[in-house]
Amino acid sequence: MTQEMEKTAQLSQTDANGVARHDSPWTTRQKLGRLAWSIVQASLFRFSPHNAYGWRNLLLRAFGARIGAHVKIRPTVRIEVPWHLDIGDHSAIGDFAILYSLGTITIGRYVTISQYAHLCAGTHEIATRQMRLLRPPIRLGDDVWIATDAFVGPGVSIGDRTVLGARASAFSDLPGDVIAVGNPAKVLKPRPPLSE
Repeated sequence: MTQEMEKTAQLSQTDANGVARHDSPWTTRQKLGRLAWSIVQASLFRFSPHNAYGWRNLLLRAFGARIGAHVKIRPTVRIEVPWHLDIGDHSAIGDFAILYSLGTITIGRYVTISQYAHLCAGTHEIATRQMRLLRPPIRLGDDVWIATDAFVGPGVSIGDRTVLGARASAFSDLPGDVIAVGNPAKVLKPRPPLSE
């Protein structure tokens, strides 16, 4: 390959500021933290007894997660970056749920995230060749239910007491007190008032 061709190939992989397409936005410390977490998650977290909720919450807190009282997280839950996670009191995360917390994920009080649900707080800039990593936050209000196999996309906020139905996909904000279904999720009807 000629020098000119090599230079052209390099330039096609960088932006106007000389940033390469695949440069990591993570610091060395963050990379080491993510590596350490992946080891802990694959061992001490994943193989803990089913009802060892306090133990798993302790591990998450040790990695910077903010976990409220009486939170129940199953051992098969996948959490990408625990220090970007904030879970309110009395919430529960079901088996095989994915909390892809490249950006902050804030989960209110009394929230249920059912099995196989996926909260994805990460995407890529699509208007440039570099496709930089974007980390828009996700926010779930109090008393929200994310049903089985539902997807919540980057930057989405879901209002208090809303239900996102099974296999629904929320790519934009949902108001409070509704039941939303489908792909993309649309409001089906109001959620009935909650009773104790």
